[in-house]
Amino acid sequence: MSSVTVISDKEFETEVLQADKPVLVYFWASWCGPCRLMSPTIDWAATTYSDRLKVVKMEVDPNPETVKQYQVEGVPALRLIQNQQVLEATEGVIPKQKLIEILDTHFH
Repeated sequence: MSSVTVISDKEFETEVLQADKPVLVYFWASWCGPCRLMSPTIDWAATTYSDRLKVVKMEVDPNPETVKQYQVEGVPALRLIQNQQVLEATEGVIPKQKLIEILDTHFH
């Protein structure tokens, strides 16, 4: 059973850009109500797709470098990254079904 890894700007390169499998980066903030709605779906994805996907969580306020680099304008936000390329990007709450569609597009 996999879990979500919490990372910061300084760990982004090793945890995401150098990862040996695709990484779903979940950008969130402690003050963000919609993020609380999204968290269980992110945890579910980390467990369900653990064999082919790494899931990391990054709080936006303490990590401005990565937020700026990946043009995160609102939270919650997701970036699906593989081989240093962004495959998918979403902003705002997305339903679990939409996340499944995004992931299944890349990991059928």
